Amino acid sequence: MTSVPATEVILKRFENPDEVREFAKGKFELVTIGGMTIGRATYQPGWRWSVDVGPGLGLKLCSVEHVGLVIDGTATVSFEDRRVWELTPGSLFHVPPEPHDSWVIGDEPYVSLHFLGASHYAK
Repeated sequence: MTSVPATEVILKRFENPDEVREFAKGKFELVTIGGMTIGRATYQPGWRWSVDVGPGLGLKLCSVEHVGLVIDGTATVSFEDRRVWELTPGSLFHVPPEPHDSWVIGDEPYVSLHFLGASHYAK
């Protein structure tokens, strides 16, 4: 492994991600930088985790912990006890690692950045 001098700046962009996880009506792009894996979720209208991601993983609900920021669009996160939270542009969110579903609201694509949980998401 090559060491990077302390004064070196590393630049990366989601237009050239290290990995892309694609599924029906969406994709999750991953970039690893500075010892972190950051994800960008892009979901089309009608996307729902329990329909478009979970079945491919053999799961009904997501149990990954998330910390992120909504860039565009609106989505929800819903727990088994029927608590539902709306995620809107500019919202920072923390979703605990308890089973939850999520879906896009409206006719605009939903885009969010994930700073925690990205490496385990949709895998």
